[in-house]
Amino acid sequence: MSASASKFIWYEVMTSDPAAAEAFYTKVVGWTPEAWSGGGGYTILKAGENGVAGLMETPEEAKAVGAKPCWVGYIYVSDTDAATEKLRKAGGSVLREPSDIPEIGRFSVVADPHGASFLLMTPQGEEQPSVAPDTVGHIGWRELYAGDLKEALDFYSSQFGWTAGEAMDMGPMGSYQLVSTGGEPEIGMMTRPEQVPMPKWLYYFNVEAIDAAAARVTENGGQVLNGPMEVPGGSWIIQCMDPQGAMFALSATRR
Repeated sequence: MSASASKFIWYEVMTSDPAAAEAFYTKVVGWTPEAWSGGGGYTILKAGENGVAGLMETPEEAKAVGAKPCWVGYIYVSDTDAATEKLRKAGGSVLREPSDIPEIGRFSVVADPHGASFLLMTPQGEEQPSVAPDTVGHIGWRELYAGDLKEALDFYSSQFGWTAGEAMDMGPMGSYQLVSTGGEPEIGMMTRPEQVPMPKWLYYFNVEAIDAAAARVTENGGQVLNGPMEVPGGSWIIQCMDPQGAMFALSATRR
């Protein structure tokens, strides 16, 4: 991982019921769960031989401040402490000061100036092998429902070196801004619509076919909140909520 690359490198669901969430995502996305060797009740969700995401019970300190089940993403930085301080000075908030996970890396929990939360991470050891963006079981897209699109784009660009690509006009919903972390766009940003109560990140998991996946969501106690919907490029998406209340999305190259 080069020092200049600030990409999303890991994803995690924090939930009120780890066993139920594990069963849900295993059936819906097709991940294989594996207990993390470091213990602590942490589960790795794998696509084939590759770890894609983690699953854990919401920590007590997060519950104490009202955290609900949610998906979070980790952004690579070369120096967590310096990046955390830079974010603070730019108007972001630090929800957990930098700390170490032995043999894994150093991280902090932060939020952008409008309150969308994510994590900063300086990992140790080997980086994950890269895969094609539409590989089934992997994360294919990341989306920010921003407090304000222009301010968010300025903030993330200044923090991580991200660059703006094409902007699509969505009529009354405003612009949908494609964003690159170095290469083809892999992030979309928009000012949050009224039905999204607060700024947040949303992550899209790749599945083979969207209608079958939507059926698996509802059959296993989740909700389809929006879609199926075809998006530019020909993919199909749905936006969902798991049985514990964490929002996520699914993407497929066929209906």
